[in-house]
Amino acid sequence: MNDLTDLHEDLRNGVRQLCATFPDEYWRKLDADTAYPTEFVKAMTAAGYLAALIPEEYGGIGVGLTEASIILEEIHRSGGNAAACHAQMYIMGTLLRHGSAEQKAQYLPKIASGELRLQAFGVTEPDAGTDTTSLRTRAVRDGDSYIVNGQKIWTSRAEHSDLMMLLARTTPKEEVEKRTHGLSVFLIDLKSAVGQGVTIEPIETMMNHQTTQVYFDNLRIPADSLIGEEGMGFRYILDGMNAERALIAAECIGDGYWFVERAKNYASEREVFGRPIGQNQGIQFPIAQAYIHIRAADLMRYEACRLFDSGQACGAEANMSKLLAADASWEAANVAVQTYGGFGFAAEYDVERKFRETRLYQVAPISTNLILSYVAQHVLKMPRSF
Repeated sequence: MNDLTDLHEDLRNGVRQLCATFPDEYWRKLDADTAYPTEFVKAMTAAGYLAALIPEEYGGIGVGLTEASIILEEIHRSGGNAAACHAQMYIMGTLLRHGSAEQKAQYLPKIASGELRLQAFGVTEPDAGTDTTSLRTRAVRDGDSYIVNGQKIWTSRAEHSDLMMLLARTTPKEEVEKRTHGLSVFLIDLKSAVGQGVTIEPIETMMNHQTTQVYFDNLRIPADSLIGEEGMGFRYILDGMNAERALIAAECIGDGYWFVERAKNYASEREVFGRPIGQNQGIQFPIAQAYIHIRAADLMRYEACRLFDSGQACGAEANMSKLLAADASWEAANVAVQTYGGFGFAAEYDVERKFRETRLYQVAPISTNLILSYVAQHVLKMPRSF
């Protein structure tokens, strides 16, 4: 094997071994208790996996998006859920690419070591949704500070993060030439802000996702919380969104392989009318079809990561990989439930838990319809639909 293949295999084996110490029962109990996987996150941090994309000079592993995606895939392929910590990988990209030398030196080593958690990304708002340029949270300059007012929703892991990357409008929308202008990115000390202008409220959801809504009421933050240039925040976060799409695709692919493996094994062992149900083509074919679609999505994931790692434009590939992988994992989830029959709904088999978890990716972090719209407009050059 070449060095790159060796690295990938080492990563897979390492993550599998770590995940083996967090079996199905661990995740099932967390799901029942709606609890955060603190021990798992600590173990992933200690092993250096969550610092995969942080350069070695700041204490990270310093690998590419391809390798980071393999780490997340293996977590899901092992039956776990990387949503509790995946943002630690890609959120810091905005800081790495656009932060000052002082900001990177101050925060990146502590994020890499786990001394600080950067897992919360405040972008989505109740009235704006995926229309990011219409967000209303304002950050107004006041001497050596900014005053922040507004509300974010679906801000996952805010209760378990020391820092938050926040996108806010610094110039009113009606005063900018382009609607993407006038947005700025800030790195906020979230722990110290709670109770001092920040209120966090959990949102109960169908899966254990630790998501919240966050309120900002005259929160005063230092002016040096600003990342990069004021008003350029929308462009900054777009860089990270391509990475996010590919990493989420990898999680879906891991889910898909998990569903296929469980369905295949159950179909081979479960006997009805004196024969394994997997002997019937009505059972075989849907499992085989799901596997084929996962493999195809896997190829697009690697292509998106390859382009990203080589510094090439990858917006189309990153979006397509996310759509293909989300569709493939959802197909595999339905096939697994159908294969298990009634037992597919029993918590002890974990299929229903993973079924709920993978359903999220049809909607977030970007809905499949918006990906289709992106491809139609930017790849096929069709008229803008909104």
